[in-house]
Amino acid sequence: MKAELAQQRSLLELAELDAELARLAHRAANLPEQQSLIAAQADHREAGDRLAALAIALEDVDAQVARFESEIDGVRQREDRDRKLLDSGTVNPKQLEELQHELETLERRQSSLEDSLLEVMERLEQLSSDQSAERTKLEGLHADLTTAGHNRDAAQEEIEKLRGQHAARREAIVAGLDSVLVQLYERQRASSGVGAARLLGRRCGACRIELDRGELARISAAPEDEVVRCPECQAILLRLGGA
Repeated sequence: MKAELAQQRSLLELAELDAELARLAHRAANLPEQQSLIAAQADHREAGDRLAALAIALEDVDAQVARFESEIDGVRQREDRDRKLLDSGTVNPKQLEELQHELETLERRQSSLEDSLLEVMERLEQLSSDQSAERTKLEGLHADLTTAGHNRDAAQEEIEKLRGQHAARREAIVAGLDSVLVQLYERQRASSGVGAARLLGRRCGACRIELDRGELARISAAPEDEVVRCPECQAILLRLGGA
């Protein structure tokens, strides 16, 4: 098969474009910005989970506070009732002794309840502080998440822009190439991933294998418009030197 040098140069540019398109596809599938976004999403989700857990814990502690306050209020009401009875002077000695004993019991009960309430209030204060800190952290993580999303989108937009430019140039090159040459190139590219490459000294630019002296002599002896192929990988070898 024959191909003018101009066609071979265009074929080399096509191969270089396809290599760049492959690199862009790999980059798109392995964007560092995407990994950063995934990490930011995970951090944001975990912080949201912690904040939700704190909200539940605060609800439980609030309920405990309400219960202790209600119990303390009930004890105080009983104390007030008993003291009024004592102050009324209408109780007999036996009732008096019972009321005094009950008041002592109520005082101990109130003291115990107030100690428990104090512990729960301290727990409530700590949880409220943790909630405030977690909210601040979540706001920062939300900002990080937004930034990571913008960075990922910008990277994808850049890749798509380059893809569009390369695809348009590729289409223009293919339109100017001999259809048979394009078919040969595309078959080889589908087979090995590289359709054509420059001959670099004794080495194939596609498979990077050095050719033996006999093969190199055969290729060197072929007319410059002859389409030659690598004996190892079958890629089209373009003998363009530094052109």
